[in-house]
Amino acid sequence: MKIKQFLQFLTQQLTNWRRQYKGLRRKGKLMRSPKSKTHRRELLRTVLKNIILFLSKTNDKSERRKQERAFQSKTKSVKTKSTIYAVALDWVHEQRSLVILAIALISLTGVIGHRLYNQTQIQVGNPAPQTITAPYTASIEDQKKTESQRQAVSQTSLQVLMINVRMNEQIKENLQRLLDDGNEIRAVAGAFPFFDPLVLSISTQRYLRSCPDSEWQALLVAVENSKNQQKKGTRQTTASSAPNQEHQRRTTPAPQKTKPIDFSQNTDFTQAVAELESYRVTSEKNLSLLISQISQARQRYTQAIAKLLQLETVTPEAVYEESLLLNLLDGEWETTQMGIHQSAERILTQGIPQGLPKNILQDAVSLQLQSFVPESAESLAKKLLLAVLKPNLQKDEEQTRENAQKAAAGVSPVMVKVRYGEVIVRKGAQITAWNFEVLEHYHLVRREVKWRELVKLAGVIAIAIGIFVWVERHVDYELRQRDRLLVLLLTLSVPGLITIGLPYTTWSALGLLLGSFYGPTLALTVVGLLLPILAISLDISKAALLAGVGGGILGSYIAQRLRSREELALLGVAIALTQGSIYLVVKILIGQAFGSTWYLVLREAGLFALSGLGWSVVALGLSPYLEKVFDLVTPIRLAELANPNRPLLKRLATETPGTFQHTLLVATLAEAAAKELGCNLELVRAGTLYHDIGKMHDPLGFIENQMGGPNKHDTEIKDPWKSAEIIKKHVTEGLVMARKHLLPTAIQAFIPEHQGTMLIAYFHHQAQQMAQEDPSLTVDDADFRYDGPIPQSRETGIVMLADSCEAALRSLEASAKPLGEKRSLKDVSTEQALAMLNNILRAKWQDNQLVDSGLTREEMSKIAQIFVDVWQQFHHKRIAYPKLKANSAVRNS
Repeated sequence: MKIKQFLQFLTQQLTNWRRQYKGLRRKGKLMRSPKSKTHRRELLRTVLKNIILFLSKTNDKSERRKQERAFQSKTKSVKTKSTIYAVALDWVHEQRSLVILAIALISLTGVIGHRLYNQTQIQVGNPAPQTITAPYTASIEDQKKTESQRQAVSQTSLQVLMINVRMNEQIKENLQRLLDDGNEIRAVAGAFPFFDPLVLSISTQRYLRSCPDSEWQALLVAVENSKNQQKKGTRQTTASSAPNQEHQRRTTPAPQKTKPIDFSQNTDFTQAVAELESYRVTSEKNLSLLISQISQARQRYTQAIAKLLQLETVTPEAVYEESLLLNLLDGEWETTQMGIHQSAERILTQGIPQGLPKNILQDAVSLQLQSFVPESAESLAKKLLLAVLKPNLQKDEEQTRENAQKAAAGVSPVMVKVRYGEVIVRKGAQITAWNFEVLEHYHLVRREVKWRELVKLAGVIAIAIGIFVWVERHVDYELRQRDRLLVLLLTLSVPGLITIGLPYTTWSALGLLLGSFYGPTLALTVVGLLLPILAISLDISKAALLAGVGGGILGSYIAQRLRSREELALLGVAIALTQGSIYLVVKILIGQAFGSTWYLVLREAGLFALSGLGWSVVALGLSPYLEKVFDLVTPIRLAELANPNRPLLKRLATETPGTFQHTLLVATLAEAAAKELGCNLELVRAGTLYHDIGKMHDPLGFIENQMGGPNKHDTEIKDPWKSAEIIKKHVTEGLVMARKHLLPTAIQAFIPEHQGTMLIAYFHHQAQQMAQEDPSLTVDDADFRYDGPIPQSRETGIVMLADSCEAALRSLEASAKPLGEKRSLKDVSTEQALAMLNNILRAKWQDNQLVDSGLTREEMSKIAQIFVDVWQQFHHKRIAYPKLKANSAVRNS
């Protein structure tokens, strides 16, 4: 019990010291004094003395009270002598900021300037400071010769070729187009053979379809003469001359006598006549039909020839000849097409390299066609394939490079033996690359830290840190030491990855996290300052640097505007597209996206896009943990905390329904004021919902939860001091619950600050009345005031005012009509409500409850007007329905 009392006493004293220290800091009364150590020792001796006295074996309460009073008086005397103890604490506090800045300067300089730590004093091309000899015999690799041999081997290594799929598709398309043209021409010519080969041979049908008109007319005459000779054998000569004369009259423009042409020497002519005469023996009528069919085939053949000539004038590939295309049988043409496709597929599969001699390609085509195409169509098929076949093999850059690397790796190092005492380099001689290698092998190269360059880099980083500090002081968000440490850690991640050789750095995560935690201004400042430092200090691709910075800027600018994790995930996709696009555009502008390496540029752009997305996913995963570890509040976390399904809020609605309704009304008033004054709306909403959670420790101790039942303060307790303790306890219990549920400090601040150090007026008045009746009782105002602190931000100040005004507005609404009638506000004017709220706000201002909140006196009247407007919106006038008679009401029910 004694230990418990001692701890309570010590806690109270520490609270008083902390409150006085904060008050001095806020009022700017801290000053330096050389007597800090003396007063500190005196204060510590007093504390230890009173602890010993308190733990001594005495049970006299009066003696204990004397000790406490003596301790308090001694403490006050020490503080009145000088404020050096608070000054020392303030100095320590200021030093914490300097320590963080020093850590930032040293760590950034150390990581970014890592190349300056181990630089050599002896450089290639400089004169040797002295003659240096070999301290012992050793075999040393000549890296230059080794590298030249490896390059020679890699250049002579065989190239790896790969099939160009796009070229194959183009070749096949061209081939199919030529075959479609052939099909179209043959369709115009008609089917072939056009008659039964048993009656007319294939060769005869080819001749009859394609022979000139003169031969065709002579053939008809010969057939007719043969017919007449059988009827009139003696008139053969006369009969044969008449048709010739008739034919000449039809074919010659002017009537003149010509000598008949003799086609008897033409074997095709005589064979055709013989076959027609043989067929005429079978049927005279069928011969006439056959001649008519031959005439139609000749007409279609003539049209096909015209189509072929027209096609040759349109397309440059003159691969078709009438003797080759139209003389093929239909079956042969189908077989030819299939054979051409198969031959092309096999040739393309084997591949046609660049620079292949033409005769080799021709031989390969002929060899393939022999197996798939009829002999009569080989010539045509060969022309078709040679017209479309092109080299389809291209160099496989990646595989060729891998083969070259393997071949180079197989070359043994060129070793040179350096003997003991051999001169490596003479004094004043220029140091060559080989000399430097030998000196490096013997560890004779002196290394040093480039302090001058490190100091220059540190100066640049110091300027950047100064700019950041200046920006920090001009933004609304005040950084804590833990915030500065987090900014430093996130900033170090970018050069840290570059240092280990990874170009896909954390720009997207840096911008997304800093923008989400601290807003776009600070995030853009960090990204913008880091860009030139890395550009001038590290060996990194400018395209990679600009791509990363673009993603970081986008994340910094947009992150804090988003209100859900899903929106942040979409922002990660946008960052990925931005990084990939910027990398590709930069490569195009500098001319590296063209030529044989274009696909490498596309691959790198894709990798930068994937890295942006990947680091965004990492940032989303780390965000909840960073929020808890560094006690951060983001719009998304505040929205999650304001979810009514959170455990504390569900308990508040279930266990203290009256307090929950009061909380919702206060939140409505506070949000309206916060929105109008430009405060953090999400913080006000979440903080208001949790500001009265401590009332769950004793729900019936607060009138809004009694639901019209008896008031325990009047029926059970009947002691204003105990009642005040119960009321005050909802603040301490609320803080306990908030810490137990790991609520952010910014939310916890609403619990004590919404009450500040206000007086619990009702019970204070009761105590004064009891003191008037009983002179032995003394009333100390401290017993009836909250422990504070007073509001330290505009948000908590607004909630304090909304909490006080909500109760007043409810009381005003309750008194608008006599008891037993429906509540109406028609008797309560806006001026009355506004005047009452102004009085409440004036009282809070005069009680110094808002001096540290940042709210101004002019904003008090503005806040009162906002509260009245919201109150009127919730309690507007309703239509007065006519009263019904009792009997009609009964009937209607």
